[in-house]
Amino acid sequence: MNQAVSAATEHMLHSFVAVFVTPKAGIDRIDGFADDERAELKVRVKAIPDEGKANKAVCALLAKFLGVPKSAVSVAAGHTSRHKRLEVSGLSQDEVDSLLSVLE
Repeated sequence: MNQAVSAATEHMLHSFVAVFVTPKAGIDRIDGFADDERAELKVRVKAIPDEGKANKAVCALLAKFLGVPKSAVSVAAGHTSRHKRLEVSGLSQDEVDSLLSVLE
């Protein structure tokens, strides 16, 4: 595959992660998956939920864990809710699921 096609394919890859956020926590940390029917990733951040600060912290934390740039993770749904759907660009759903499987 030539480099142009490879680069275009990489930019088209995206996946989603359901998260439950606890803002104003004592530490930035991913706690694993919830044991309920939602099976959301539990994330704690020190940032306050003001003007998107907590959202930005959640995206940065997940990006670091997944090994992607901060700009590759964004809030797709739930901007003002503790229940969020994050979009990860540059990784397939299988790749994200594999990386997160260590938290189960």
